[in-house]
Amino acid sequence: MSPLKSPREAPGEIASVLVEALPYIRRFSGRIVVVKYGGNALAGAGGDESAALAAFAEDVVLLRTVGMLPVIVHGGGPQIGEMLSRLGVTSTFVDGLRVTDAATLEIARMVLLGKVNSDLVAAINVHGPLAVGLSGADAKLITAAATHPELGFVGSVQAVDTTIVRQLCDQGLIPVVATIGADASGQQYNINADTVAGALAAALEAEKLIMLTDVAGLRSRPDDPDSTVSQVTVAELEGFVASGAVVGGMMPKVEACIHAVRGGTKAAHLLDGRVPHAVLVELFTDGGIGTMVQP
Repeated sequence: MSPLKSPREAPGEIASVLVEALPYIRRFSGRIVVVKYGGNALAGAGGDESAALAAFAEDVVLLRTVGMLPVIVHGGGPQIGEMLSRLGVTSTFVDGLRVTDAATLEIARMVLLGKVNSDLVAAINVHGPLAVGLSGADAKLITAAATHPELGFVGSVQAVDTTIVRQLCDQGLIPVVATIGADASGQQYNINADTVAGALAAALEAEKLIMLTDVAGLRSRPDDPDSTVSQVTVAELEGFVASGAVVGGMMPKVEACIHAVRGGTKAAHLLDGRVPHAVLVELFTDGGIGTMVQP
């Protein structure tokens, strides 16, 4: 979506955008929207991380201002990888997944909680006292378990307790969730952010799950950018998975969308988070820009 002209130059264009958005604002007011903001989206279309973060924060604050209840789930894989390299920590991978020993987990927690989470909270709070940072280990939000012994402290979601998130939303605040979970003994695990977003959206029975990634949406043919699908049902999406059309990093995102919609989320969306204000364009315009997954 190109930047709008000033009202003096294009009043009709400004008015048409607002009129188009109005029915969507009314429909979604008071509804929970879970937004997964990925580490790759942090770089932005032009590689300016601070500008991308500021634009995303504006979108989130606007959602809250018009009555929606945004819940942010973030990852930080690229940032964790960068920090590991800076500290000279060599990573071992099993089937493409990073083995997370105790030292790696500590670095992941440091990056997710001390850097990415705090940056997101700060960017949102530029616009007012709105955002609260927390992790899945807080208030037993995410109960986790080890995914596989070979992977160390890489976790999977066992249960979701939405109490703390609902309380924050009821107070008009915006929860910003880092994807660290804990088991009954208090042992913490790093969990895939797509997985957490899908599980949280299902548990909240959210109106929307929005997955921000670094491609324009789901492709029916992975190598063909022109094959992006605008709308798909869960059954059709499962067919894409079975046919091998869903590959690589898109797989956990698609699985999260399926889990969320099967669990009660009204719709899930796969968007290119590098596009400025992608969330607003998808939610508040007739055309949208990504792939929408429905029951």
